[in-house]
Amino acid sequence: MGSQLGSAGLLLVNTLINIYLLMLMMRFLLQASRADYYNPISQSVVKVTQPVVRPFQGFLRPVGRFDLATLAAAFLIKVVSIILILQVAGYGMPPIAGVAIAGVAALASGILKIYFFALIVMIILSWVAPQASHPAALLVMQLVEPIMAPVRKVIPPLGMIDLSPIVVFISISLLDNLVVGSLTRAAGVSGALVGL
Repeated sequence: MGSQLGSAGLLLVNTLINIYLLMLMMRFLLQASRADYYNPISQSVVKVTQPVVRPFQGFLRPVGRFDLATLAAAFLIKVVSIILILQVAGYGMPPIAGVAIAGVAALASGILKIYFFALIVMIILSWVAPQASHPAALLVMQLVEPIMAPVRKVIPPLGMIDLSPIVVFISISLLDNLVVGSLTRAAGVSGALVGL
């Protein structure tokens, strides 16, 4: 009974860490896509993640649109959480290289999940409220546009039908299976720890 409670507690802690990691990746993607900084949702994401990102901003400056401080904070949180969870579970100290690879896999997985669900929301909004002006709807559109625009140049809409989301969904699935899956296997840790 006690070991089941301990496992449930570790699962809960890992889930909370993964939710916070998703918020950090959301912050990273919002800045990379140049989404509206003054959108209330953007402001909330920045406010929640700023205490963790602030220490890294002193020595890691953004490179173009990419906020390295946010990436470093997310990577460090994930690596430390994997080490601590494995220690508490009684597996001892894992190889640092494997944990670092797992941290990269977690960041990639988080980014792909955000894009996957943002695309689903974008498709639903295009059906039910194509001219929506809600801050969340605007943010979703701003978030996915940088990955949709290049695909639309290659596959333009056919009248009212836009096939570009299908291509992006397939690309996300391939990247998830090939890149994140390969990194997780190379790390030698459970997919649950990576956040899959």
